[in-house]
Amino acid sequence: MHLSRLIEHVVRTDGRRVLAAVARLTGDLDAAEEALQEAYARALVAWRRDGIPASPGAWLNTVARRIAIDRLRRERRAELPDGLAAPDPEPPEPQDIEDDRLRLLFVCCHPALRPDARQALALRILGGLTTREIARAFVEPEPTTAQRIVRAKRKIREARIPYEVPSPRELPARLADVLAVIYLIFNEGYTSTGAPSLMRPDLTSEAIRLGRLVVELLPASAEASGLLSMMLLTDARRAARISPDGSLVPLEDQDRTVWNRAQIEEGTRLLDAALSARTPGPYQVQAAIAALHAAAAAPEDTDWPQIAALYRALLQWSPTPVVELNAAVALGMAGDHTGALDWIGRIEATGALARYHLLYASKADLHRRLGRVPEAIAAYRAALAFVTNAAERAYLETRLSALEEASGPCRSP
Repeated sequence: MHLSRLIEHVVRTDGRRVLAAVARLTGDLDAAEEALQEAYARALVAWRRDGIPASPGAWLNTVARRIAIDRLRRERRAELPDGLAAPDPEPPEPQDIEDDRLRLLFVCCHPALRPDARQALALRILGGLTTREIARAFVEPEPTTAQRIVRAKRKIREARIPYEVPSPRELPARLADVLAVIYLIFNEGYTSTGAPSLMRPDLTSEAIRLGRLVVELLPASAEASGLLSMMLLTDARRAARISPDGSLVPLEDQDRTVWNRAQIEEGTRLLDAALSARTPGPYQVQAAIAALHAAAAAPEDTDWPQIAALYRALLQWSPTPVVELNAAVALGMAGDHTGALDWIGRIEATGALARYHLLYASKADLHRRLGRVPEAIAAYRAALAFVTNAAERAYLETRLSALEEASGPCRSP
């Protein structure tokens, strides 16, 4: 593997856990990121000269920590009067690296931060996304996102927010924010906003790992179990979502024999346990939807009427335009294509999803199923104006080309 690609791989697989460990050491996210970036730069030189170490992640962790400690030592020395020696900083006792990442999750979700800042910071620090990628995910200007992240880091530093997991008494009150951030990381990994490929498996794996840790912390939380169940059941389809040439494969065309049965079984067990607690919530509803998909041996076996009913129930907890769009699509898949199009039309009229490509892609698919070729072509073109993921773009272009070829030039609007 080329050295630069190896570094990129190490960044994806080990960078976030190293960053978490260094952040606990420094108590400063900016300082931790700077130490990690310098460690990457040193790796390019040292690994080219000395060869690749047996454990690149461990090498990176050691070097980043040394850089951070050296900087702490210099800062302490600069603060002392001339002639006085600065004591060496005492790094925290080594602990399970999993604890560091969990601490960082709770730091990003601290109630002192604004909700939008928590989400942006979590994607930056725990997800490793660039500011541009986060701005695309939030559909906002890049400078707005950058300022949000800067302010969140400053707030953590100035408020001296501790790098720790809250006490058992405080955990339930912090749970909703933590679950929301994990959910956001998973969604960005499942369908990436700006990556060249459809998915970011490193992000979905990180979200699932964090979800497991939260379930361990709060085993009685039905919603924590529901979120983990949903992620496992949804991620189980990963291998079938992409064809060998990298193209997107829609759900109804996927080879269900390659779905991860172990994940489906684990996710189903978690969902059953969560539902038995009789404390319903939105993540459990989404897990139930994913479970119905997982239970269908063939596309025609999917219980779309039940899925449509569950989406309507989800709207009671999460009355957002995106959830409403999903509910409309489910109605169409249950057989009411015209009713679904009317519903999407009402959503579109609000302007809330004016730049959301899936609104137009959903319209296009429903028109296609009804044989309304000109309307489908127009909707596919509208979707292409806003899609940012390369694999999704290629899929929409293929659909559009097929319709244009079938309709002939005289029918194309």
